[in-house]
Amino acid sequence: MSAFGRRSGPGATPGRPAFGVARPMQGGPSRPSDQTGGDQFPPLHDVPLPGASQASADTADPGASMGSQSVGEAMARLTDRQNQSGDAGSSRVEGFEASIHRIKEQVLPRLLERVDPEAAATLNKDELAEEFRPIIGEVLAELKLTLNRREQFALEKVLVDELLGLGPLEELLSDSAISDIMVNGPDQTFVERKGKLELANIQFRDEEHLFQIAQRICNSVGRRVDQTTPLADARLKDGSRVNVIVPPLSLKGTAISIRKFSDKPITLDMYVGFGSMSQQMCTMLKVAGASRFNIVISGGTGSGKTTMLNALSKMIDPGERVLTIEDAAELRLQQPHWLPLETRPPNLEGQGEITIRDLVKNALRMRPDRIILGEIRGSECFDLLSAMNTGHDGSMCTLHSNSPRECLGRMENMVMMGDIKIPKEAISRQIADSVDLIVQVKRLRDGSRRVTNITEVIGMEGPVIVTQELFKFEYLDETADGKIIGEYRSMGLRPYTLEKARAFGFDQALLEACL
Repeated sequence: MSAFGRRSGPGATPGRPAFGVARPMQGGPSRPSDQTGGDQFPPLHDVPLPGASQASADTADPGASMGSQSVGEAMARLTDRQNQSGDAGSSRVEGFEASIHRIKEQVLPRLLERVDPEAAATLNKDELAEEFRPIIGEVLAELKLTLNRREQFALEKVLVDELLGLGPLEELLSDSAISDIMVNGPDQTFVERKGKLELANIQFRDEEHLFQIAQRICNSVGRRVDQTTPLADARLKDGSRVNVIVPPLSLKGTAISIRKFSDKPITLDMYVGFGSMSQQMCTMLKVAGASRFNIVISGGTGSGKTTMLNALSKMIDPGERVLTIEDAAELRLQQPHWLPLETRPPNLEGQGEITIRDLVKNALRMRPDRIILGEIRGSECFDLLSAMNTGHDGSMCTLHSNSPRECLGRMENMVMMGDIKIPKEAISRQIADSVDLIVQVKRLRDGSRRVTNITEVIGMEGPVIVTQELFKFEYLDETADGKIIGEYRSMGLRPYTLEKARAFGFDQALLEACL
């Protein structure tokens, strides 16, 4: 998509001789020396020998030839991958868009001379475009430039985006098919569509132009980014999460990473429609959200943890008071009694920083029914566990981990990162007593996001936290176009949290979903 809307089951190889099942040795007469190896071993004439002639190879087992062919294809793909250029492409465009940008550079300075910035800031984009139309005509006449209607419309849009919006990023932000925008300096921008990365057809004027847009994003939420503070987390008006890193830390120029916020909130039922979970898993998670289970959502970067947290939050009773705590607020709960809290970075003197841990401690004094952490990264994990154990059932959080078992280990490590001097076994017991459910989400290599595990935390057995897996995604095969085929399997176990669901009247629904 250009800046103006133009679209410029696995098993053994068939026929391969296999080793038989081992049998106990039996006495008896020895085999003659001309035997081919018995039932347990393939005959020698089926196994190609080093240095064998081409004729011998042609008469070999066809299954072995198929295996060699598949290996050859795999090696050819590896060679192609190695030979691909390591230089990523440039986002700079040519043709119509490039000419419009060149005209914009001539028109913009003269346009600013004729416009009152304070008055322009009070207008929306449509009103500003109407005001600009005659002024742009005057400037074009001065420059002796003649544009057709299409070119003039494109020029108006570029100028309005430049003055009121985020410049070239506006076109990408308005594209609902794009989920991530990654700007790697002024000459290169990548986007993610349907889980796949592709080069975007946009351009920035230069590094200064890109840096001004980054500052505009950060200043809108009270954050700052410059050479003294080269890192910044921010958000857009629609809730999209933004990370900015500028030189000297970024060697290719200002880098902006935007995780777009979906206009349409995703529900658990939509997960089923997408094929991201089964109907049984959906029912189980609905019961878990409504029955105030303490839930940890685990997954890698970009796997959909925040989206899952938003979907689970829709099962919260509207009469409950919910506090959300995040570094950069991106959760969008639908409950009427919802209070979002956000951390604050230190000022120029290094003072005034408010961390997630400070907010969790303060939230306990605000009479919350549930506390939801956007992500736990450090010692605030202990404060959240304490909240789960002191009358705030139904609290939720996300963290980075590759499996439910690793999730528990990370929680133990994060508690020990703080200044809390308690034995590791006591930390493990605190986790086992607090957490009810771990939901593992993963982005697979075909770009799809799936719920791969739903695991219960049962308790302690010696120094080890005991869990049981209720649901699991099993990989089966892959289609010709690379789409992964799998099965969501219920383990058929009786859930340990059944008593907690009974208090809310959902015990039978939970039992039927799991069995």
